[in-house]
Amino acid sequence: MTYSAAGLRGLPGLLLAVMLLAACQPTVRVEAPKEPITINLNIKLDADVRVKLEEKAKEDIDANPNIF
Repeated sequence: MTYSAAGLRGLPGLLLAVMLLAACQPTVRVEAPKEPITINLNIKLDADVRVKLEEKAKEDIDANPNIF
């Protein structure tokens, strides 16, 4: 089996195409963020205050039953 020069002319281009396709593999990068992570917690804390007010109201009503 002999190869002529005309048959090998496309070989460098083919090798270049294969190398370029191999170099374009998708990559995944895991990097730490440059800015600090901010967690915004909007929490309503009225349950504890409400219980304390209700207890105080019961005490006041028990102490002064003729208020109402």
